[in-house]
Amino acid sequence: MDGVETLPPLRETIAAHGLDAKKRFGQHFLLDLNLTRRIARAASPLGDGTVIEIGPGPGGLTRALLLEGAGHVVAVEVDARAFGPLLELQAAAGGRLDLIEADALKIEPRDLGAAPRRIVANLPYNVSTALLVRWLHAANDITDMVLMFQKEVVDRLVAEPRTKDYGRLSVLAQHVCEVRRLFDVAPTAFVPPPKVTSAVARLTPRPQTARLADLRPLERITAAAFGQRRKMLRGSLASVFPEPVATLEGLGLKPTARAEELSVDDFVRLAGALDSE
Repeated sequence: MDGVETLPPLRETIAAHGLDAKKRFGQHFLLDLNLTRRIARAASPLGDGTVIEIGPGPGGLTRALLLEGAGHVVAVEVDARAFGPLLELQAAAGGRLDLIEADALKIEPRDLGAAPRRIVANLPYNVSTALLVRWLHAANDITDMVLMFQKEVVDRLVAEPRTKDYGRLSVLAQHVCEVRRLFDVAPTAFVPPPKVTSAVARLTPRPQTARLADLRPLERITAAAFGQRRKMLRGSLASVFPEPVATLEGLGLKPTARAEELSVDDFVRLAGALDSE
């Protein structure tokens, strides 16, 4: 498709530009085209709207998105060193790739292109959770997300109540999105290999009518409850509600329960109670 197939192997491109992954950017480069194309296919259909990629690095996943038929890719990269290989890829992409040098934590998805907007990324480990929470707030502007995290983050995203991985991120993500674990990725797939296994997840925002218009009360409730997860809710929520026992009992919840015992819907009802005060 266009000139993307004729580009030299990514490893050669990286060597030619003297590009190495930097720890301060949380970088681990994906060089296996079979794997990157598998990620791209998981995000399909890619032909309409805008595919947003965060942290493309030398462009391994970017290539895969273009090869899998993406009509318009917007790649946001904070590391100026990566623009050598990315500009070569842009020249080969026939107008289908836009490059933006910026911090993704300071950009709104709606400003990056037309809907439907799909975010597809091998996220930098050091900002992956912060980016996801930001996008959960912007869910109205996103069709879906196919994202790679450290495996422990995906474990938290899909965790159920009464399990050790269930926490604030589980509640926020599952309330806003349908979350599905897709597959794990071994450290050997990366250069340099991270010390942990990675995993890919797909998050599809629920209809607007099925989620809170404002996530801030839910963030506040979950931060308080899971910030002291060994405490009973009557204690951990004392900083949030003037009368936590009365509030909990009024919602049919046990004041002696702990955060991990509550369902996502229970937390949403607590957020509603906070929002109405």
